[in-house]
Amino acid sequence: MAGPQLDSTDLKILRELQREGRITNVELASRVGLSAPPCLRRVQALERNGTIAGYRALLDAQQLGFTVQAFALVGLKSQAEQELSAFAAKAQSWPLVREAYAISGEADFLLKCMAKDLPGLQDFIINELTAAPSVESVKTSLILRQGKYEPGVPL
Repeated sequence: MAGPQLDSTDLKILRELQREGRITNVELASRVGLSAPPCLRRVQALERNGTIAGYRALLDAQQLGFTVQAFALVGLKSQAEQELSAFAAKAQSWPLVREAYAISGEADFLLKCMAKDLPGLQDFIINELTAAPSVESVKTSLILRQGKYEPGVPL
């Protein structure tokens, strides 16, 4: 399903906000070649129609003491919609799970997990993730280094 029709100015606005969400409307307007009032109206329209889904701060995990990250490939005992939905809801309840994706291929879900240390991650994987009722298999890979981090949409 296609979203709202966006012109080149809308795309410029989105690029700038994606790069710097706290930019002032005056600076944003200057960067995209508009005066402030029509720029603000466009941003508000993009928020109303859901193109801009929200704003948030990007936190430094290391500075906050979260030193271990891993991906977990999770295979479920059944791929029935009820089981998939139940596991997705369970993943929502786990604070260490920062992202969860239903995927195709050798596993049913890909989870990105974050913990303060390796024992904390191991405790979660053993006592919560693999112990979940519908989980049949879990394969984990520690994230050693981040090669690229560019959240958002490639506009």
